Amino acid sequence: METIYYSRYLKDQIKSWLFQGKVLILYGARQVGKTTLVKEIMKDIQDSLYLNCETNRIYELLESRNIERIKAYIGHSKLVVFDEAQKIKDIGLLLKIIHDTWPEVQIIATGSSSFNLLNEISEPLTGRNVKFLMYPLSYSELGKKHHVSTLDDRLELFMRFGLYPDIVDRPESQKIKLLEELVSDYLFRDVLTFETIKRPDVLNRLVKALALQCGNEVSFTELSKLLKVSVETIQRYIEILERSFIIFRLGSFSRNLRKELARSQKFYFYDLGLRNSLIQNFNIFENRNDVGSLWENFCIVERMKANQLNNRSVNQYFWRTYDQKEIDLIEESGGKLSAYEFKLNPPEKYKMPNEFLRTYPGSEFNIVHRNNYYSFFE
Repeated sequence: METIYYSRYLKDQIKSWLFQGKVLILYGARQVGKTTLVKEIMKDIQDSLYLNCETNRIYELLESRNIERIKAYIGHSKLVVFDEAQKIKDIGLLLKIIHDTWPEVQIIATGSSSFNLLNEISEPLTGRNVKFLMYPLSYSELGKKHHVSTLDDRLELFMRFGLYPDIVDRPESQKIKLLEELVSDYLFRDVLTFETIKRPDVLNRLVKALALQCGNEVSFTELSKLLKVSVETIQRYIEILERSFIIFRLGSFSRNLRKELARSQKFYFYDLGLRNSLIQNFNIFENRNDVGSLWENFCIVERMKANQLNNRSVNQYFWRTYDQKEIDLIEESGGKLSAYEFKLNPPEKYKMPNEFLRTYPGSEFNIVHRNNYYSFFE
């Protein structure tokens, strides 16, 4: 099968920071296209060097901490890419030494886990780094290759099998196989590598429980009872899943009303193919009862990608009251609130959230459905 290359919008953002005196950090889940992206950037820079930190030769070189030996290997390279940099112990300190010793060398470090990469880089490279989070393909990036009508026809496929670059254009049987392998490698190799998890079986059952509760409010206490472990263990394992780019959370928005839920949270998946693989449900829409949750998750994560593309600084929440009034997504930007409700099919009738609009005057409200979602994803 001929692989379709999709131009990633992060390329221009990263290139704008080249040779500005900063170490550039590109992080995100495995298979989202980080290596492909940095190699595309390298094509435009003469004297570029690619170092795969997962190979024994490069691992041994960098672990040696022999700066003269490392410099000899780098030679006259102007751009050096450290791919999967989190594999190297104390990578932040090493990159700081290289950056301070040879400031003319542009460093890009990539990582598929924020465990070691961001934690170890943040302190040694304080003020010296710029970070970029890479998602799976976005609807906008797909739109560079396909007409909007083609994307609309494939909308259900995107929500069933996700948007990983190597998966999105494959036949369904190959999509399922690759997603199963990704779940196995990602959860039980990468995640378990970076944290000492005493109960991997609990982590597995937890992420499946979150997949089944996608878009619903999650109670740590209820999960604790379900999985028969402490609330502290649930919280720690959820943090691991977040820091490995499997899930993300939305907190509840609360400012004025006593009856607003103030401490609730919902969890969503960065990629729905991964989520559906966890619960082994790739059924067509007619044969599943979670289409509403899929649409909500899909809209929220595509909006996150669009906000990043457009450099929009946005806080995101959901809103709900004790008497069950709710809004799927609240965006706060520049002191303004925008509220969104997600309905796959355009509703014939819908009751406006007047209580929210009265409480927060000047707010906007929109329903996002399959006939108008294009602008929401831009």
